[in-house]
Amino acid sequence: MGEQAHRNEDAMRLDDEQESSNFEVQSGRGGGFGGGGLGGGLGMLLPLIGSRFGCGGIVVVLIILAVMGVNPLSMMGGGGAPQQQSAPASRDPGQLSDIQHWSLKVLGSTERVWGQVFKESGQNYQPTILSFYSQSGTSGCGAAQSAMGPFYCPNDQKVYLDTDFFTELQQRFGAPGDFAQAYVIAHEVGHHVQDLEGTLGQVNKQQRAVSEAQGNALQVRVELQADCYAGVWAKRTGLMEAGDLEEGMKAAQAIGDDTLQKAAGRRPVPESFTHGSSQERMEWLRRGLDSGDPAQCDTFGRSG
Repeated sequence: MGEQAHRNEDAMRLDDEQESSNFEVQSGRGGGFGGGGLGGGLGMLLPLIGSRFGCGGIVVVLIILAVMGVNPLSMMGGGGAPQQQSAPASRDPGQLSDIQHWSLKVLGSTERVWGQVFKESGQNYQPTILSFYSQSGTSGCGAAQSAMGPFYCPNDQKVYLDTDFFTELQQRFGAPGDFAQAYVIAHEVGHHVQDLEGTLGQVNKQQRAVSEAQGNALQVRVELQADCYAGVWAKRTGLMEAGDLEEGMKAAQAIGDDTLQKAAGRRPVPESFTHGSSQERMEWLRRGLDSGDPAQCDTFGRSG
């Protein structure tokens, strides 16, 4: 499945890229949500979550709740916290699959790029951890389920990935190619950069004080900035090949909120968007690709 999804003849030039050592592999199935809180509703929401695959988010389950008309802001700081068991994790490179090794090359390239960017401003970049799991696992933000798609958790500063998502990206969303898959990882790392910059904490605080629609609009800006940061990464790697840009644009188009809502048979409702329209996602990814400059990714200070 996922092993075959990322291989093609026009792959990004990652062969010489050093694999990141910042990873873990969750073995077995992690504990799910306990009684109360989101537990009962999660089973009903999983098909809806699976229809979105928004290329991650800060806390994906809460984002999906917002899209479906449930205010997640009331759930972001109090009771009803999920109770879960920790899944054993390994850091043995010998047990990694080919696609996991490939993913770590992408992660290594993000560390090289963002290490340079932070150094230019006199700061040190602290890498994220890529946590691999299969079907289900645990995270600092609650249960990790493959139907959620990749996501970043600011509570433990890790990116969570079930690599079978790459097969979904190709077969379900019509966005094949190595660059499309690398963009997914780079987008989540973009959230980590936002976390280090303090953006995620600031937005979370603002979301608590505004309406649901306003909170969604802030979340869109967060996601579009992560798209732009993914473009900055791509520009600065020097690893892009012919056709990579088209793959990236196709992926960004496929996971826009309007496109996903139409595919689900719904009329697009901009007030419910949490990741941005297809056009917005393509525009901000392209802005990062064209400039290679994180300063051009200020989605909060300028329109898309």
